Amino acid sequence: MPTGVVAVVLVPDEEGLISPYDLYELSTVSMVFGPSHADLAEPWYELRVIGPAPHGVHGLDALAGADTVVVPSAPETMADGRQEVPGELVAALREAYAAGARMVSMCTGAFVLAAAGLLDGHRAVVHRTYAPSLAARHPRVTVDASVLYTDGGRVLTCAGAAAGLDLCLHLVRKDLGAAVAGALADRLVVAPHRSGDRPQFVAAPLPADPEDPLGRVLQWALEHLDEPLTVEGLARRALMSPRTFHRRVREVHGTTPLRWLLDQRVARARALLESTDLPVERVGEASGLGSAANLRRHFTRAVGVSPTAYRRSFTPSGPPSRGR
Repeated sequence: MPTGVVAVVLVPDEEGLISPYDLYELSTVSMVFGPSHADLAEPWYELRVIGPAPHGVHGLDALAGADTVVVPSAPETMADGRQEVPGELVAALREAYAAGARMVSMCTGAFVLAAAGLLDGHRAVVHRTYAPSLAARHPRVTVDASVLYTDGGRVLTCAGAAAGLDLCLHLVRKDLGAAVAGALADRLVVAPHRSGDRPQFVAAPLPADPEDPLGRVLQWALEHLDEPLTVEGLARRALMSPRTFHRRVREVHGTTPLRWLLDQRVARARALLESTDLPVERVGEASGLGSAANLRRHFTRAVGVSPTAYRRSFTPSGPPSRGR
């Protein structure tokens, strides 16, 4: 039997209906933690869907023994305060948390965890359109509307929709390692990792047109991150003046060329720390960030933890279990 029990709690509105967003996020959780991927690791997860028929197959008593509790989007009536979170659900969530479960919300599911007091003192994210309401109704929660997801250890939140898939893959990476999460992402045809601190606004990707000079030179830069690169040199390669090159990068990516380059180097360092055992000094060289000290400075500023701590957090620990 799998040891990591993931319980998804569907929260109906006052008429007993489940929202389309709730069902979308249920599908996301099922795709990631469902039994169809059990061949990727042993043990895999056990998935329980809690909620009203026909979507749910368990009652709230199935939260007992859950290792991870996921609350997808709550009804609009709960997000805007017209509907209270049921007392029995609040009590069940508190009991699960007290028993050691980690708690996960997707978008407006944060209102449910907040009603149970489980987000007090934590940084939490919802879609930016709901952030003012969450902050006003739950002042003890530090609301961040700028990122995709947050990881506070036992309390995790995300902005919903695609960010929900990012957060689920993040949990697999924590539990089973980058290789398993990467294999799963490959099956799902999605990017293997988008860090939680990425902005909810997604800048335009590299231009797809192979004849586009900006797209060509930025693709070339990605293939040569370990070499000395300058804005002036990239502009020359793109047959542009530095001023025009700066303007075009900002138009397409919403940032400066130097910032874009630094972001790509940090992303390369992340990938190397997750998937290799290269010494930190070599990671700095291979990513173009230079010395170990320079890597630590830029990496810690961008990610919030040191390279060594980041690598440690992605060492497979196995699905969360309390010894069953």
